[in-house]
Amino acid sequence: MTMSSHLQELRRKHENLSHDVEAAQRSPSTDDLVVAELKKQKLRLKEEINRLSAQ
Repeated sequence: MTMSSHLQELRRKHENLSHDVEAAQRSPSTDDLVVAELKKQKLRLKEEINRLSAQ
């Protein structure tokens, strides 16, 4: 896997998590801990994308 394809995959996962967070926040039955965990995952992906992009 090339670096650019890896970054593209990370960006796709980040975008999917964005949609998941939005959907979870719209659903009144979603636990706040679930939303918090999704946001943490999204942040970790963003940090990884930024780290790899800086190389």
